[in-house]
Amino acid sequence: MSRRLLLLLIVTLPAFICRAQQNFLNIVNYRVYYGWAHNYPQDWLILRRFENNGRDYLLLVDPLTLQTKVNETSFYQVKEMTLEQTRARFLKTAYERAINAAEKQSVNIQDAGIERGLPTEAGISLTADLCPSHKPLDKRLFEAMFHEFKKVERPAPIALSVSGLWMKNHLQDLDWLKKLRNQGDIRITWVNHSYNHRVSKTAPLKENFLLEPGTDINYEVLATEKLMLRNGLVPSVFFRFPGLVSDQQLVYKITAYGLIPIGSDAWLAKGQRAQNGSIVLIHGNGNEPMGVNDFLRLLRSKTRQINEKQWLLYDLSDTVDEEFGQ
Repeated sequence: MSRRLLLLLIVTLPAFICRAQQNFLNIVNYRVYYGWAHNYPQDWLILRRFENNGRDYLLLVDPLTLQTKVNETSFYQVKEMTLEQTRARFLKTAYERAINAAEKQSVNIQDAGIERGLPTEAGISLTADLCPSHKPLDKRLFEAMFHEFKKVERPAPIALSVSGLWMKNHLQDLDWLKKLRNQGDIRITWVNHSYNHRVSKTAPLKENFLLEPGTDINYEVLATEKLMLRNGLVPSVFFRFPGLVSDQQLVYKITAYGLIPIGSDAWLAKGQRAQNGSIVLIHGNGNEPMGVNDFLRLLRSKTRQINEKQWLLYDLSDTVDEEFGQ
């Protein structure tokens, strides 16, 4: 590498990172956009394209690691493709294999999608849902994570399934989470949990949550992503159905947005026990303290194993990548 090129990279890299994490306050023309983006030596899969303050941006996913990022279009060689062409190009990647696996689980009315990671992992992938709520964030969850793992796994990973209405109405809680992230206390995967997260206490499952007649799926998905970006969050490649409720048609609608549905095999508040490799579900929005209590008890029972690095938390992207990247 030439000295001039090295200096150029040193100068531009901080700006590159800043652009990827900035608050995009003037988003226009936000749309689904599939294709291939190349910046030597990396190939990226394009999911979205939008404009902000006169600049053109892409939401990209690494098809091998499932990590996402946002950056200006001008940094890449870009080729637009159809959904079918894009999936064919990245056919043998962890990303495409995970989407295929989720679609095969699409017949389930509840808990469709990826339910667990590798069973050989000594630990779990922790996911917490932030559905609309009038209650404050249950901070005990995050404080316990940091306390238990600060010496062996920092930042501790967690996937937060965030709804648009929760973000809109809990800005102080969101800022607190971002502060923990920026301090390196926790590492957050931001999962799309729909915008409105409507639910009926009386409607049958086949007409409830996102299956409610008249639901605008395009708004539920894209409005949530735009609000994430406006708040300095990078949307992940994952989607969690409200109530874990879907049908086959809805699963295919979500995968058509390039998103991987994530379920759970251990919803703690429902009495489901966490096993090695489990994708654990609790609610951190204050509405389900029982689930948080169960998780705190689980942590206390694993104190020795945690200290000996024999039981850890696993990043959702990493565990799905390891499961489907073979």
